[in-house]
Amino acid sequence: MSIVTLLPFIVLIGAMFLMTRSAKKKQQAAAQMRNEMQPGTGVRTIGGMYATVKEVHDDTVLLEVAPGVHAVYAKNAIGAVLSDEEYNRIVHGEEIAGDLDSDAPVVPDDASSLTGSDDPDVARIDLGKKPETDEPATDADAAPKDKKADGESDAK
Repeated sequence: MSIVTLLPFIVLIGAMFLMTRSAKKKQQAAAQMRNEMQPGTGVRTIGGMYATVKEVHDDTVLLEVAPGVHAVYAKNAIGAVLSDEEYNRIVHGEEIAGDLDSDAPVVPDDASSLTGSDDPDVARIDLGKKPETDEPATDADAAPKDKKADGESDAK
């Protein structure tokens, strides 16, 4: 066999080696992060739930998901250990000093801005329809515009 026929196999094996090596490094970093968890830190589970660590055991973690509500999770279920600032920003909505822009527009938490009225009991939504009139519709209004006349055909 010549080197030219073996070259694609060598490149393929090298690429597979590099990919498995980087994946193994990521797994080791995640395991180290989970092992360094301390009670009181904020975490995000792989399911997207934010909680506070109460106790750390060998394979499990006791999380406080709400005040007074505790749940036991596997350590592998912890997706990220968050810094205190990030955890408070996400969970409690606390902004870091200097990040709050006083000129930023306030977005209402209801649909009153979409109705064009300040009264929340009035719900008007423009669907792009023409207002109804008392005049009867004509044949030209009822006929679709992309249809050809009956005498015309598509053949040329």
